[in-house]
Amino acid sequence: MSQIELDKNHQVLIVRPTVMPSDEDFALWASIFLHHEAISLQQIEQGADRHLQRFSFQGEGFDLHFEHYSNSVWINGEGAFAEHLLPELMNCLSN
Repeated sequence: MSQIELDKNHQVLIVRPTVMPSDEDFALWASIFLHHEAISLQQIEQGADRHLQRFSFQGEGFDLHFEHYSNSVWINGEGAFAEHLLPELMNCLSN
């Protein structure tokens, strides 16, 4: 189970996983974390220290970020409409 918090100042969801994914396991972790009928996974980008899983929710684009060196996981919306959906996305992922 992960804790999710809305950071209104930065318009992101801060994700605090119970167990932080490793670099090698991020794609699997992201697919499990984002597994919901209202979410559609898109492309994944993996770098040396940072990974990104793109997905859509209610027709808007979002990015799930993971930085290995800072053990940080967060979600941002791609645009103003997506940012307005962050509270609803948080509820979806929390259930």
